Parts: sequence; structure tokens; C-alpha cells
Amino acid sequence: MFVAAVAAGMINSVAGGGTLITFPTLVWLGRDPILANATNTVALWPGSLAGMVGFFPHLRGGGKWLALLTGPSILGGIVGAVLLLKTPTETFSFLVPYLILGATVLLALQEPLQRTLLSGSTPHDSKLWWAGAIFFQFLVAVYGGYFGAGIGILMLAALGLLRLTDIYQMNGLKNFFALCINGIAAAYFAWSGSVHWLDAAVMAAGAIAGGYGGATLAQKMGRKAVRGIAVAVGFAMAISLLVRR
Repeated sequence: MFVAAVAAGMINSVAGGGTLITFPTLVWLGRDPILANATNTVALWPGSLAGMVGFFPHLRGGGKWLALLTGPSILGGIVGAVLLLKTPTETFSFLVPYLILGATVLLALQEPLQRTLLSGSTPHDSKLWWAGAIFFQFLVAVYGGYFGAGIGILMLAALGLLRLTDIYQMNGLKNFFALCINGIAAAYFAWSGSVHWLDAAVMAAGAIAGGYGGATLAQKMGRKAVRGIAVAVGFAMAISLLVRR
């Protein structure tokens, strides 16, 4: 569990997608999938905080976007978290391999998706367009509170709808909104008693160690190599969980 969290911290520091390693590991170790998902959210939340702090300077000038999308992020995060704990374990266990598979595909297609989102430069100022972006962010936040893997890519899509073009500012906003989504979900999971705290402590320590100690190694490997590892692990985990049925 600690080794998986170290790997996740390293991957998140460069490419994102560490959840595709830690969450399936908990399931493989026999943890209840819903409790594993809640525990994983709590354990990796410090990583979201660190990522937001790292991009904090790029949030300058983004006040309009923060005001626009913070509310939907918090509301969607709590809705998703409540939905998770209301989902029967059997149903969530059935969904897990497909959720992992979908998130892995998103991660694999991250770069072409980002290029597509940044290809337009004409702003869309209609109220309907803005409402659509807000609603899309809300749906992303619901998914984030419910499962979470791949929400960074989806949030870049929401920001792309608003035609932001500065990728550093987009990443700063994305990390802030992820902090909101995961933070409110983690608080709800903790309040509801759905967190295995020993697992969360071990994984948090591993994620911090991987994020700091493994960042240099990950950067030497390069984003493509690190993302490739996460994608390979994600596909392998999804397939193995399907086979185990």
C-alpha cells in the first residue's frame, strides 16, 4: 500500500493519474470498494493541496473563473460523495473496473484532448455558453466526489469551454477546483465514518514521499514515460478486476 502510494505521488507530481494505482491496490488487498474509494480520497487530498500551492502564482487574474466555478465544484463534490455512500457495495463493485477503464482512457488521451481544447481562441460570451460551462463543471465535480480519477482532464475541458488559453493558469485553476472537490468529499467521508484511517495514514505518507522524493526521478523519466506507466497500470488493474469476477 505504501509503495503504491509512493508511485502515485511520483506520478501525480508530473502527469496525474496516481489514483489509478492506489485505489485498485486497496481493492486488491480486500478492502470494501466504497470504503477504499473514500479512504483513497482522504489519503491523496494533501497531494491536491501541494499541487494547488505549486500553481498558486498562476491563479492571479483568475478571480472571475474562481467566482464562477468554485460553487459548482463544492456542490458537485458533496453530491458525488453522498451518492457514493448511497450506492450499494455490489453495484459499485460492478462499476469499479469500468470507472478505472474510463479514467485510464482519459489519461491516455490527455495530450490530444488538451491540444483540442486549446485550439480555439475566440471567447464565448453568451449567457447560455457560460451556463453550460458551469453545469459541465458541476457534473465533473459530481463525478469527482463519486470516484475522481481523471477529473483533472475533465476540468480542463470545462475551462476549454470558456476558451482559456494559458495552460499554467488552467492547471492552477484545475488544481484549486480539485482541492475543493476532494476536500469537501474527504470531509464528508470522514464525518460519515467511511475512512480506514490506518490505510489513509500509510498512503498519505507514501504519497508525500513520492511527491517530494520521486519528483526528480519522474521528471528525468519525462511526462510521457510516467503517463505511460500510469496508463499501463490502469488498464492492467481494470482487466484484472474484470477477470477476477
